[in-house]
Amino acid sequence: MQSPEWLIERGIGESRAVLLEDGEIVEARIALDGIIPAGSVVSARLANIGTNGRNAVAIGEGGIEYFLPGGAPGVTQGATLAIEVTREAIPGREPWKRPLARVTSRRPEVRPLLDLGAGGHDLQFPSPVDRLERAGWVDLLDEARSGIVAFAGGELRIAATPAMTLIDVDGYLAPEELAVMGASEAARAIRRLDIGGSIGIDLPTVGSKAVRQTAAGAIDRLLPQPFERTAVNGFGFIQIVRPRPRASLIELAQDRASFETRALLRRVAKEQLGLKRLVVHPSVADLLERRIDWISALASQVGGAIELRRDAAIPIFGGYAENV
Repeated sequence: MQSPEWLIERGIGESRAVLLEDGEIVEARIALDGIIPAGSVVSARLANIGTNGRNAVAIGEGGIEYFLPGGAPGVTQGATLAIEVTREAIPGREPWKRPLARVTSRRPEVRPLLDLGAGGHDLQFPSPVDRLERAGWVDLLDEARSGIVAFAGGELRIAATPAMTLIDVDGYLAPEELAVMGASEAARAIRRLDIGGSIGIDLPTVGSKAVRQTAAGAIDRLLPQPFERTAVNGFGFIQIVRPRPRASLIELAQDRASFETRALLRRVAKEQLGLKRLVVHPSVADLLERRIDWISALASQVGGAIELRRDAAIPIFGGYAENV
């Protein structure tokens, strides 16, 4: 049995990391370029003191708005203060998805984009040997974009809502077996897709308390701490709360144009060198026209100029490259 190993790949617009156990991805992260990582301390200006000592707003470098749920006690509006980022920006327009922060006395310090604690092995990219793809990276992206995770005897359907991530377990196994199997696969998916915050799992309804306890025990065994959970109730529902310092892969995939564009750039970077024409969905073309730096980076990787051709007939995830 191989020791767990983090592999890191620096791509265009994002950095990717996977934790491998016996050649399979058990944990994955995608860190977007330009995101201020959780744990970083930045200098900001208090733009709004909030209400009743809570829900202040601070503006950092580049005009980034930080939401301070605990307020900024003793700080005058307009003053400069140091804040620690507790949750990175989450894709989406809802105001609660702004990065979260709290007042701190620490000195400003930006954490590494991928802070893996135990470190990791940086991969050459592009490389003749794609270790991420060998481990199942393409399948992982499919799970993130579709929200569907198949397993023997059933499947998970995962949906990110503003309140929580919901996981529905369905299948053709006997309810007792499906409850335990579904709980196990949900725990693995939560870890693999980097899902944090409040998570609800809807298992099949089973009358046996022992089976419900076994299902909950499977989560305890497979999902690393820290987290808290309820018991599995009589309707088969269990709630888990985990730290949420960043967006899950499910949430990142909801920003479809950016998610699919970055996935396309990774695929094309590994192809034959030379001039390329990217045939893409209009929303991907619009994004690439705004991100000339991404086009330039890809041109450097493939050793040739990059052209764009819009094709509204192809799906947003179906972009490809033509040799020119």
